[in-house]
Amino acid sequence: MTDDDRFLFGDDPEARERARRYAERQARRRGEQLPPEEPDPQPPAVPPTPPVEPPAPPVEPSPPGGQPTGDEPVVAGPRTGDHPFTDFDFDAPPQTAEQALAAQRRVRREHHARGRSRKTRSRQLVGIVGVLVVAALIVGAAVGLSKLFGSGGDQQTTTTEVAPAVPTRSIVIPEGLDRRAIAKRAKEEGIKGNYMKRTEKAPKGFPMKKYGAKGAPNLEGFLFPATYDVPEDNFTAKQLVAQQLQAFEDNIAGVDMSYAESKNLTVYDVVKIASLIEREIMVPKERRLAAGVIYNRLKAGMTLGIDATIRFEDNNWTEPLVQSRLETNTPFNTRLNPGLPPTPIGNPGLASIEAAANPSRKPFLFYVVKPNTCGEHVFVETEAEFLEATRAYHAAREANGGQAPTPDDC
Repeated sequence: MTDDDRFLFGDDPEARERARRYAERQARRRGEQLPPEEPDPQPPAVPPTPPVEPPAPPVEPSPPGGQPTGDEPVVAGPRTGDHPFTDFDFDAPPQTAEQALAAQRRVRREHHARGRSRKTRSRQLVGIVGVLVVAALIVGAAVGLSKLFGSGGDQQTTTTEVAPAVPTRSIVIPEGLDRRAIAKRAKEEGIKGNYMKRTEKAPKGFPMKKYGAKGAPNLEGFLFPATYDVPEDNFTAKQLVAQQLQAFEDNIAGVDMSYAESKNLTVYDVVKIASLIEREIMVPKERRLAAGVIYNRLKAGMTLGIDATIRFEDNNWTEPLVQSRLETNTPFNTRLNPGLPPTPIGNPGLASIEAAANPSRKPFLFYVVKPNTCGEHVFVETEAEFLEATRAYHAAREANGGQAPTPDDC
């Protein structure tokens, strides 16, 4: 047994035995003598059992046409278990024992080399994939840091241009002003366009019918008072009106109208009552009391007797009302005409609208200015109480030189 045989078969005695027997058969067919086997440098501890010589194969009959000559190839069929090679070429010409063993060693080496090559390629592929993954992580981290902290130097970065903010200013529309007063303020603020014309008719989409204001002559009452942020330049009356109407819709949506509706009042009616409260009441806690008085007088079929409606009709908010004017029958004279005025007399804020929708349930029918207060009122139920409170007010007025009995620090 040579060193190459040991490399091929290792310590497998059965494999070595099969190889030796195969070589002997090949040698016998050729009429050669098999060379003696080299002893192993380290014999096994237990002597191996000497192999049993297989019987010589029978001589097969010659094919038709004569006896075979020594130059013809001898064909031997495979014998299972006689050799360990599944890819051995059995149709090849007979070889010497040394050539057969050399061929077997060569095949073994090729198998071993291919196995090592496949393992090497697998390790190389795993290594390449690992390197690519690490490289991708490094690149991703670099890109992320670049986006987070920005890039410097001469690198080009993609930027999004942001349009400069449009300078704005605030326009304050106080509660209770009518559209004429708002138009004057809009003009003073430099708003372009005719505000009065823009408020004569509701723009498309504003639901006048929904609010019970179908047929209303203008938008009085719906021009919601608030502080509006508008562009410093190129802001128009049309834009202001649109913002006011939107603010009205947003605010009225949160008002509970259930009590007013139970009294057969529409949103437009509630806005009318709220506009009266804005002109008559200065103290916030009195808003619901004044609304209750209006509800009670409407229920009793009494005229409201609120002179602010005449002042609105005449656009007179500063001069005294003479008796003859109070006795003149005009649509807005609530001393003579029962019910609510034809339109709101101004544009109320949310607090007055809420009070008008949910009034006090107390049975008051009158209120009179309380002398020497900052706009407070006396609320009474009977006409006698009303006359007494009225006399007290006029007496205080005369004592003040004919001026309203109101403290200077109000």
